[in-house]
Amino acid sequence: MDYWNEMALFVEVAEAQGFTKAAAKLDMPQSTLSRKISELEKSLGLQLLSRSTRRVGLTEAGARYLERVRPIVEEARRIHDELGGMLLRPHGVLRVSLPVDFSYEFLAPLLPEFAAQYPEIGLEMDVTPRKADLVGEPFDLVIRAGEQPDSGYVATLLMKADFYLYAAPTFLDKHGVPPSPQEVNPAHCLRFPALPVWRLADAAGNTAEIAAQSPYAVNSMGMLTRMAAQGLGIALVPQMGAAAQYEAEGRLQRVLPGWSAPPVPVYAMTATRLLPAKVKCFIEFVKARAGVAD
Repeated sequence: MDYWNEMALFVEVAEAQGFTKAAAKLDMPQSTLSRKISELEKSLGLQLLSRSTRRVGLTEAGARYLERVRPIVEEARRIHDELGGMLLRPHGVLRVSLPVDFSYEFLAPLLPEFAAQYPEIGLEMDVTPRKADLVGEPFDLVIRAGEQPDSGYVATLLMKADFYLYAAPTFLDKHGVPPSPQEVNPAHCLRFPALPVWRLADAAGNTAEIAAQSPYAVNSMGMLTRMAAQGLGIALVPQMGAAAQYEAEGRLQRVLPGWSAPPVPVYAMTATRLLPAKVKCFIEFVKARAGVAD
């Protein structure tokens, strides 16, 4: 027997002091409601309601049963209302694991706007290069860059990071502006260990490859951008954060502006598609700022 359902139905009948009003409130046939209560009484071995043609009242056992189960039913309703509200009103603590460069170069400048728009959402961010475990660790979502293997997680595209070549104007004044990929000196190309060969393409579909051979290497795109801004060489970095800022300020200049590397996708990974409002709002906020349409 579904004890929770029968308890809730009994409370409705007791509060309405009859089957007719309770059935109307529940949008349930009166005969079905009466049968459910009879089944409850049969399972308990006690009569809970005294029935007559004029009224329905509580027996002594019914009054005691109502006293005990009403708080249980009301608490269950409050829990359901609260959890249901999470789908409508974004609030609570959102725990996110995200890559270092994404957090610094893209997300950090957006946090004041997010906080103003969603004041009831708290953020706990684990900024790390490691791949967090959604099942074994207490994260609502993790953010990962690059194409993801089939892991059983749900992947939602947040953005596609466009990669371009940048160098400081002082560097280009000293070494010259290369007119084509073939004339880029590999020794001037700052190295990112995970991307040793730069694969470039232009709008006409022409392709080129450059093997970065600078004596300087770093595993952070943010640091790579800042190294380029200091005149240490040419960097292949995403057009966001420091790169966009330095370009606007004139501290960095696009090299071979007609050429670019394939964009890198950034995904929000969740364990399920059934997401509370705080997670949905964060994902939609980031997508909107990145210009990704649904």
